[in-house]
Amino acid sequence: MFFESIGCDALDLLEVMRRRQDRTLSMLKDLVELESPSHDKAAVDACVDRVERECTGLGGRLRRHPRKKFGDLLEVRFGRGGRGVKPIMLLGHLDTVWELGTLRRMPFKVERSRVWGPGVLDMKAGVAMALTAVEYLLEAKLLERPVILLLVSDEEIGSTVSRSLTEKLARECEAVYVLEPAQGLEGAYKTARKGVGGYTVHVKGVAAHSGVDFERGHSAIAELARQVDTIQGFTELRRGITVNVGTIQGGTRSNVIAAEAKAEVDVRIAKAEDALRVDRKFHKLRAYDQHCVLTVEGGLNRPPMERTRGTAALFRRAAALAGTMGFGLQEAATGGGSDGNFTSALGVPTLDGMGAIGEGAHAVHESIVLKELAPRTALLAAMMLKPEG
Repeated sequence: MFFESIGCDALDLLEVMRRRQDRTLSMLKDLVELESPSHDKAAVDACVDRVERECTGLGGRLRRHPRKKFGDLLEVRFGRGGRGVKPIMLLGHLDTVWELGTLRRMPFKVERSRVWGPGVLDMKAGVAMALTAVEYLLEAKLLERPVILLLVSDEEIGSTVSRSLTEKLARECEAVYVLEPAQGLEGAYKTARKGVGGYTVHVKGVAAHSGVDFERGHSAIAELARQVDTIQGFTELRRGITVNVGTIQGGTRSNVIAAEAKAEVDVRIAKAEDALRVDRKFHKLRAYDQHCVLTVEGGLNRPPMERTRGTAALFRRAAALAGTMGFGLQEAATGGGSDGNFTSALGVPTLDGMGAIGEGAHAVHESIVLKELAPRTALLAAMMLKPEG
């Protein structure tokens, strides 16, 4: 019924995306070979330039948001829609975790039914898919609603410079589609993500020679070790709270009682209400050795993306559309965060994992499954169409 109402058949849409797959791959190759590590502004901006040229050719209305330290943010608007029709947002990022020169050992290639390369899964394939989908819908005059494409430059390092813009634009929108990779090789869409926090626990002790003045010293490392045991106990698996001491540093030499030590801690929460619960525990920490000074910095930097009614409704629609194309669609929750966490926390229905299917994000075997590229691009395009009613 839905596809008939817009004069478009589900299988026809799938076939269109298969015919355009080489175009998608060409764009993907360009993006992957424009290496764009988060901390290299010039490199990220070169990737932004490439997408900007593509969007200009599609007739998009562009606004580039310059940033001094990190890459620029790119906002592109397509379609005009009728009065009172809210846009949907396509949300992604162009920065990667890979340093310049990675291509020499991880070149872009299509091999063994996969597409390989740094950032190919996370998440340049999602960007290429979005551009392919928009291009077709514009050509076919099927885009009857406004679309905002927002590509940020600092997602992999916390989205500190882009968060405010992401939230500002999301408030205009009816829904947000996040172009991050789907979950696992089954390709589940993500309807929930944990919130992410980070704390740094510093200890200042009293240095002394470990042989001559042992009793005068008060070890920051010994104090931190006791704190680590306490902190690991903050994990509550039944509530979806995990706390991991990921790094520790301290001391200078084996014969010196350590004057300084610190630990960096990763925190994940499933429910927004638990942010304050965990934060209070960290700030209630007190030194066991009264000669040591303990300080705690940090907090939650991404709220959880909880499975709301709006998000569940988006998933049901996506699953129904996938069914008309001949494949099933599952949903999943994940412990990782994305910029979809920000938009969901605003109450905007947000569906995540609408990019490519693959494996190895942030790893040397990063790749996408080639045969899934066209179906997932077709599904993304279908979700951009205005629903019945």
